Amino acid sequence: MPRFSPWYGTVAVMLSFAGGCALAADPVDPARLAASRACLSCHAPAARIVGPSFKEIAGRYRGDAKAPAALARTIRQGGKGHWGQLPMPANPRVTEAEAAQLARWILDRK
Repeated sequence: MPRFSPWYGTVAVMLSFAGGCALAADPVDPARLAASRACLSCHAPAARIVGPSFKEIAGRYRGDAKAPAALARTIRQGGKGHWGQLPMPANPRVTEAEAAQLARWILDRK
């Protein structure tokens, strides 16, 4: 029976972790994320539905350095009065990382 060096096991474990890390680091498509988190129920890329379009949001906050953090917070906690009297409900299913990714994606709309 052949004997294997203990290094083979170590290398195998390291490769399995490296593969898992690469998969975990893969970014989620923001459009699919927006659809899966119900954002598209009220917002659309270029047309107002219930709330403003992503294009309107990007236009209003273009150049505002605080906008990404503020928008991410609004995505998670909801808000009222930014776009009229109809409140935006909180979306606790969205993680902080997802909210930050969605905020950057929305603010990049032209």
